Amino acid sequence: MYSLSPPSRTQGWSFWWKPALFVLVAVVGLYYVKWSPYYVKSFLAADKHSIGASILDDKQGAPVAAALSYAKVYFLAIWKAAVLAVILGSLLQVLIPRDWLLRLFGRAGFGSVLRGGLFALPGMMCSCCAAPLVAGMRRQQVSVGAALAFWIANPVLNPATLVFMGFVLGWGFTALRLVAGLVLVLGVSLIAQRISGPEEIPEPAQEAVAEASSPDPQNFLARWTRSLWQLFWSTIPVYVLAVLALGAARVWLFPHIDGAMGNSLLWLLPLAIAGTLFVIPTAAEIPIVQTMLALGLGMAPAVALLMTLPSISLPSLLMLRKDFNARVLVAVALLTMLVGVISGLVGALLL
Repeated sequence: MYSLSPPSRTQGWSFWWKPALFVLVAVVGLYYVKWSPYYVKSFLAADKHSIGASILDDKQGAPVAAALSYAKVYFLAIWKAAVLAVILGSLLQVLIPRDWLLRLFGRAGFGSVLRGGLFALPGMMCSCCAAPLVAGMRRQQVSVGAALAFWIANPVLNPATLVFMGFVLGWGFTALRLVAGLVLVLGVSLIAQRISGPEEIPEPAQEAVAEASSPDPQNFLARWTRSLWQLFWSTIPVYVLAVLALGAARVWLFPHIDGAMGNSLLWLLPLAIAGTLFVIPTAAEIPIVQTMLALGLGMAPAVALLMTLPSISLPSLLMLRKDFNARVLVAVALLTMLVGVISGLVGALLL
């Protein structure tokens, strides 16, 4: 039976300062970028029953203008979180011992998936901002299921978003999002883990234990700089290009909503597909759906958008193209669409 055993010698401060530094950077960064702003925004949501205007409500008709205007609004909203995510994703690879990550997330099974989802809750990242962290996890041999659970749970089970949703759209929406989100995080991650096939965990795990018990031969700053550059180059350029492309495509992805659309189920699947591919900042699905409901969009397609818009996106899928095989990413996208459609049908009956 394979097992990881910790190094026998006692680790001193030269070992512990690295995980401590990672925790410090994560806590300070998340407080500044996420926790403090969301705490303030929760009072706005409770008082105004709104967290702002829809990011899609600028009525652009020309694709180029739509691309540039959307990219400007989007990146102004997320750049701090994106910078923090790239920093944390690179630091994860040089500050956290790989055997620690493998103990928590290395095995292919429900336990690793559950822990991946739980560890995502403090992050409150959108799918694209969580992607560099997920890439860092995968490069440390974290299992497919745990990494996917961490990725999807960041936006879908974001505690702040659930609170905003309750105040703005109603607590019925929050309850449905929570239940469907748990199905999405756990179910999709476990299915994708099975699709990915067996992973070679023992050998990297043994290497990790050996690394943990021997001095680091390389300078920390040099290792971090290399990791930071590799992560940045493999994720950010394609991210920017994909956001521009989707900003242009929104002219066709999200047609003008009017009362004629009503509760027509014909819009359920197209909007579930559009929601899965499109990219938004954290919690932006709430004002989008609030505005569309006010314009006459039916409950079923509205709930489908509420589930699919934050979950994943085409840019985040492209950012992780080197860290998961294509079958896994396609399966995650299709299963997200399916959960969106089913959630929409359930929402039409219950809400």
